[in-house]
Amino acid sequence: MDDKKYKTENKILRLSLTGTIIFTVVEVIAAFFLGSKTVIADGIFDLFDLLLLLPMFILVPFLYKPVSEKKPYGFSQIESLLVLIKYLILLAVVINMITSNVKVLLNGGHTVNAISVLAYESSLCFFCMLTFLVLKHLSRSYSSMMIQSELYLWKVDIVSTLGISVAFLLQIFLTNTTLKFIIPYIDSTVAILVSLFLVKEPVVQIIKTLKELVLFSPDKEVMDEIRDVVNEDIQNYDYSLDFLDVTQTGRKTWIEVYVKSKSDTLKIKEFKTIQEHITKDLENKFDQISVEIVPAI
Repeated sequence: MDDKKYKTENKILRLSLTGTIIFTVVEVIAAFFLGSKTVIADGIFDLFDLLLLLPMFILVPFLYKPVSEKKPYGFSQIESLLVLIKYLILLAVVINMITSNVKVLLNGGHTVNAISVLAYESSLCFFCMLTFLVLKHLSRSYSSMMIQSELYLWKVDIVSTLGISVAFLLQIFLTNTTLKFIIPYIDSTVAILVSLFLVKEPVVQIIKTLKELVLFSPDKEVMDEIRDVVNEDIQNYDYSLDFLDVTQTGRKTWIEVYVKSKSDTLKIKEFKTIQEHITKDLENKFDQISVEIVPAI
């Protein structure tokens, strides 16, 4: 187990979990008192995020255990599975928020106290920014898939609270104008816009984790990057690249490099040296990496 990485990830997730708990409790209470559809939508999203963060937090220690014959991929695929479940549920929540607010708009909308919502969302935005900056600072030394997921969700909260603040500031300015007839539609419209903003990441992550679970090769850009490193590292030896087999699941990457000998002679010592060079050149670009050199027969 890499103690430094584990301690960093554990510390970041604990802090994010604490912040999410505080954030969610405040949002649930505020949603009850303010009666804002936007605040309710934000609160529901964060509540589900909190519930889904707990099993991820429990899984972390197992992700640092070595692979075995019984578990050739360790717990990496469980990580991908949990990430997939997390984003499927969040996507379902977002779609439900959009449909419910469309119904509110079709029924004439509703009005909330813009000053109260503005004061609340502005305070929340400051809290989100502060938490994100602390987490971002801590993640400079190490950033796993889970950490990146949490950082993204805090960025989402910053953008959504900022957007909501601007929208209700606009409502205050419209109160004594000829455009005040649109005020009942502002809250649900903002809730829909926030929900649409939240849709992209779940869709992207669902597609990515599905590929990982069925062990598809990574994107072309990743494959090309690995291939360039491999070709560079074997060019001084009597071998040529025949085939590249790359598997990514969770935070782990397995690379099998199939090589052909130009002289029909294989030297195990050279294989070991090539393996070490490739691992060293790629270890900073991937979280946990395993490289094997295989003769193409």
